[in-house]
Amino acid sequence: MTKTTGTETTGRLDRGNGTDLAWISQAGTSPTIVFLPGFRSDMTGDKATALASFCAERGIGLLRFDYSGHGASTGDFLDGTIGAWAADALAAIDTLTTGRLILVGSSMGGWIALLTAIARPGRIAALVGIAAAPDFTQRLMWESMTPAERTTLQRDGVLYVPSQYGDPTPITRRLIEDGAHHHVLTGRIPIHCPVRLLHGQADPDVPWELALRIAEQVETPDARVILVKDGDHRLSRPTDLRLLTQTIAALLVQDGA
Repeated sequence: MTKTTGTETTGRLDRGNGTDLAWISQAGTSPTIVFLPGFRSDMTGDKATALASFCAERGIGLLRFDYSGHGASTGDFLDGTIGAWAADALAAIDTLTTGRLILVGSSMGGWIALLTAIARPGRIAALVGIAAAPDFTQRLMWESMTPAERTTLQRDGVLYVPSQYGDPTPITRRLIEDGAHHHVLTGRIPIHCPVRLLHGQADPDVPWELALRIAEQVETPDARVILVKDGDHRLSRPTDLRLLTQTIAALLVQDGA
């Protein structure tokens, strides 16, 4: 069932596995912008709503949605994995969009965007990462755990770690194990569309040097890293949001949209 209010249409996408994804779309010109949220984030955050305003003002198509176990979608977050959330993204774009896309991925969404671009190369006009965090389950979770934490995770199947953003973050053994099957920084990344990587150099969660590594490993020659010296992980200040929309506007011009 869908509902249209003004320029936005909302609905739920049945995944056929007992979960459904909440989504919001705005009709407009192609390429359509697709926003991919981060770990434990959703489609109502500052970056997503800034993109909604940007697209509405310019008549550009936009799709945003919540992964299973996130936001308004159903499902248990503790059941989620990178593979499952990447499959959610593919289901959403395959079902709810047509034509070419610009993927905008925040943090974990940057990893999902890379996996999506690899899976649907003919549809991706460009990719924008915001503090993109590919392979974070290994590099930023497992490798940062103490021996005692790893023991707890292996024994209990879940480890709760403190978070500066609210409640402790649950990290499950299945998330770590599944993530290993989806690493992209193991060699050349077969992505040939323009890639833009925005990253704050004051990011306490994802090292900004990771953006340089992504840019080096994607096969496209059109990859640029844009560093914000005082930017944090979220990059959601008004100046950060302007940088994001300016980056997308330039890609639209480059694409001829």
